[in-house]
Amino acid sequence: MKKRILFLLLISLTITALAGAEIKFTLLPESPRRGEPVTIALDTYATEAFLFVGGNQAAKGAIYHIEDAAGVPCYFVAILTIPSTVAAGRAVIRINNERGQILEIPFTIAARTFRQETIELTPALTTLVTTRNERTIAEANRLWQILITTGNQVYHYGPFVAPIATTRRTSQFGTRRVNQYSDGRNVTSIHMGIDYGAPTGTEVYACGTGKVILARERVITGNSVVIEHAPGLYSLYYHLDTMTAKENAIVQAGEIIGTVGSTGFSTGPHLHWEIRLNTENTDPDAFIARPLIDKKQIISRLFNIVEIDLPEAEGGD
Repeated sequence: MKKRILFLLLISLTITALAGAEIKFTLLPESPRRGEPVTIALDTYATEAFLFVGGNQAAKGAIYHIEDAAGVPCYFVAILTIPSTVAAGRAVIRINNERGQILEIPFTIAARTFRQETIELTPALTTLVTTRNERTIAEANRLWQILITTGNQVYHYGPFVAPIATTRRTSQFGTRRVNQYSDGRNVTSIHMGIDYGAPTGTEVYACGTGKVILARERVITGNSVVIEHAPGLYSLYYHLDTMTAKENAIVQAGEIIGTVGSTGFSTGPHLHWEIRLNTENTDPDAFIARPLIDKKQIISRLFNIVEIDLPEAEGGD
């Protein structure tokens, strides 16, 4: 057993004022890279967060209320993606409530480069990826409706876990691709996730606790699973051989949801793992590297409180 002790720190937090109101906030991390998420935490009620780069809106997300342990004030959180396509440099996050803008947070987007690769497609794969019919259109529309849906349930707070035991990657997040079609055309694209090369039948795990929103076969992505982890945050698993996850079921981080395969638009057995945040593809590695919602840092920065867990004292002689 552990005892939790709360200490008040005599330090000041970053505070801004707009329309006469003081608002405490924090950004985690303070200078995110292109393609990575940034968490905004506030001590004041708000409804939406907007990212502006070069004067243009680049992302937006809902702000939701977090209730924490007894003795810790509630706070408000939004998680936004810095799109991999925006320029590094100065940017602004604007916070709104029903009455309009209440806060503007300037920050810097860190520089980042992405790999490039060329993929030669067989005639069969060229036909598969270029043919649109009623089914592929319906499947694309169904996925989009999922991704634009923002619920109000946070299922997961900590770091994500890797969705597969292997560390062999055949393609990285954000890779700039040239797809060479068999008819001679070259089409450029951005790889939206991470590809793990592994034998057919290798176990695939849920990267975090969440609700299974989709588990079915699709033309392009083959056997596919989509899990909701927080409002607007989804993990996607493509080209599976088998699926054990069931739609509407709650799965835990590390739970088996299927096995590696080569179904759909695939050149060989692999897992395509993707993270979408408010529809924007986001670097999965960033969610493994740090907690989705880092409660301890947020509470420390917003309320000058440090939480320390102490072991329960053992009995005497």
